[in-house]
Amino acid sequence: MRILVLTLFTFLISPAALAASSADAVVAAALERTKVSVRYDPAYVSLSYPGGDVPADTGVCTDVIIRTYRAAFKYDFQKAIHEDMRTNFKAYPKNWGLKRPDKNIDHRRVPNIERFLKRQGAALPITKKAEDYLPGDIVSWRLGGSLPHIGIVSEKKSEWGTPLIIHNIGSGPVEDDLLFNTPINGHYRFIPDAQAASTH
Repeated sequence: MRILVLTLFTFLISPAALAASSADAVVAAALERTKVSVRYDPAYVSLSYPGGDVPADTGVCTDVIIRTYRAAFKYDFQKAIHEDMRTNFKAYPKNWGLKRPDKNIDHRRVPNIERFLKRQGAALPITKKAEDYLPGDIVSWRLGGSLPHIGIVSEKKSEWGTPLIIHNIGSGPVEDDLLFNTPINGHYRFIPDAQAASTH
């Protein structure tokens, strides 16, 4: 009887409600990142695998995404991207001259995350409309026209109604008004199956 009730309850939950709950989890985990003191450090570091991470007091913009999804879903971008690159290496950018995947760094590079999310069907249109960017969405930019950057849309908005962004642009994870201040390169909405790339 208990199994039947749980099954019926699952069917009664609308996809929209599940998506909203998942987005809330992303935002909550991302906001927790802003409470941690992190020194911006892009140095190459040898990591354990899966679930590898740089020291907790260091990180870059991509580490906000990686740590947020691990906290919210136990989802491991390191494992997910590495496994996809092992079988689809030619589909990924060749910006760094690599001839094979590198589990220590591939998931910490914005262009690789962008390509992975696009391959997962998570890409959304890039617009100038604030209402198109929902809490929990992932957005990427090219700062100064060339420097890749990435962050997460917050539930809070600026006084002009623009969603704030949770990101690390150099002084640790913060929540501020970045969304339309520099050209957007990618817009994604990604709610993973936690079992697909668990850290465990």
